[in-house]
Amino acid sequence: MPDLLPAGRSAAWLADAVLVLHVAIVGFVVVGLLAVLWGGWRGWLWVRAWPWRAAHALAIAVVVLQAWLGRYCPLTILEVVLRRRAGESGYAESFVGHWLQRLLYVDASPASLALLYTTFAAAVAWAWWKVPPRRRAGH
Repeated sequence: MPDLLPAGRSAAWLADAVLVLHVAIVGFVVVGLLAVLWGGWRGWLWVRAWPWRAAHALAIAVVVLQAWLGRYCPLTILEVVLRRRAGESGYAESFVGHWLQRLLYVDASPASLALLYTTFAAAVAWAWWKVPPRRRAGH
């Protein structure tokens, strides 16, 4: 099987891009719940859009499932592989990579994280009930 992953600086840049994507997805999940709750209270129709809400629920469901199965997120795995291919270890990553990693990764046990993710998913489910999605705006 051919080795398709880059090495060196290209791998470092790609690792940073994966980290940015990962942070964006976390932001989508966390800020998404806040937007649903706030938007439901404010009467914003877009927070009830079925595709958006389904994507949001699916995103947190994948996180919870991975946590309970004891699996790492594929984005975390890809980032680590790319950083190793770039020859990075410790704090040798770029400025962006260093600070985004500090924001995203916490020092907690897998069981604690699984409980945290499950609690957050329960909040998303509660929001689904409290601010139900609609297949079409206004219905």
